[in-house]
Amino acid sequence: MTTSPDPDNQLDEADPRLSDKRPRGSRARRRRRIIASTTLLTVVGLLLANAAMVTGQTARATGDSTLHLDGGDIHISQDGPRDAPALVLIHGLGASTEWWSPLVPTLATSYRVIRIDLLGHGQSAKPAGGGYAVPEQGRRVGQALDQLGIEHAMVIGHSTGGYVATALAEHRRDLVTALALINTGPHLDAFISDGPVGKLIFVPVLGQLLWRLRTDGILRQGLSSAFAPGFHVPQQLIDDTRRMTYHALTATSRASEDYLTQLPLPDRLTSLGTPLLVIFGELDQRWRASSAASYHSVAGAKVELVPDVGHSPMFEDPAHTARLLLDFVSSVSSGR
Repeated sequence: MTTSPDPDNQLDEADPRLSDKRPRGSRARRRRRIIASTTLLTVVGLLLANAAMVTGQTARATGDSTLHLDGGDIHISQDGPRDAPALVLIHGLGASTEWWSPLVPTLATSYRVIRIDLLGHGQSAKPAGGGYAVPEQGRRVGQALDQLGIEHAMVIGHSTGGYVATALAEHRRDLVTALALINTGPHLDAFISDGPVGKLIFVPVLGQLLWRLRTDGILRQGLSSAFAPGFHVPQQLIDDTRRMTYHALTATSRASEDYLTQLPLPDRLTSLGTPLLVIFGELDQRWRASSAASYHSVAGAKVELVPDVGHSPMFEDPAHTARLLLDFVSSVSSGR
C-alpha cells in the first residue's frame, strides 16, 4: 500500500530549522488544547456533581414541639390560652414560624395561636422527594390540627401560606371557619418579580451553585423584595432561608405556581363560601397591590390595603395588621 507524501515532512526535510520548531509548536498547541478541554470537562463535572449533591440534600425536623405526620415531621409553636378559639398562622415561601413573631403577643391575649412550619421550612423536616404540592401541604396542616385536638380554626396565611390555607379549606370545610390572606397573589398575571437572585436560583446548575455559595449578603438581597424598599431584613429571617434545602425552596415555589395555574385563587374561594379577609401592602414588590381587587369577586370578601408597607405587613406594621385581623375574627365570631 502506498501513502501520499506529507507536505509538512517535506518542508521539514527541506529546511532543518522548520523541523526543529514546527513539531514543538504543534505539540505545545496540542497540550494547551488538551489542558483546556480537560479543565472544561473538570469544571462541568464539578458543577454537575454539585447540582446533584445540592438538590439531594435533606434535613430532619428539629426542636421539641414536633408532630409526626405523613411525609415528614412538622414543627409547631403554640401561644395563648389552650381553651381559647384557635388561630392558625401559615408562613410563606422560605419563611418560618418566626415571621409571625411580631403579631403573636397581641393575638395570643385572647386566642390560641398555632404557628406551623410547613414541610421544608423552619424546623420541620426537609425531604428530597415529594410532599411539597400545595394540596399535600394543606392536608398535612389539617392532620397537625387533628393531633392538637382542634375542631374549628380561623386560618391566616401569608403569601404562599395563603395557598396552603386555601387548600386546607378546600379539603376540610368542617375545620376552617374563616380565612385571612396576607399579600397572597390571586393569579399569575399579578406577579411582579422575586428579584434577580430569585430568578437565578431556578436556573439549572447555576442555581445550585449559587445556593452552595450563598452568603448573608446574597440572601438579604433575595429577601429584600419581601418588604418595602429600604426595609432592613432582620438576621433571623435570613437564617430561616439559610436553613432550607435547595430542593425544598424550589419545589415549594413550583408547587405554588402549579396551584395558581390550575385555578386562580378567587375562583377557588368563591366555591368555598368561607368568610374572607384579604390584606395587601401597597408597596409589595412581588405582587401588584392592585391585584387585591380581584378578591372582590368573592362574595362578602373584605379587602384592606395597608399603606407604606410591602409584601410582609405582619412584620413591617404588626400593630395595624393585628388590628385588622382581630376586627375580622371578632366579626366572624359574632356573625356580623
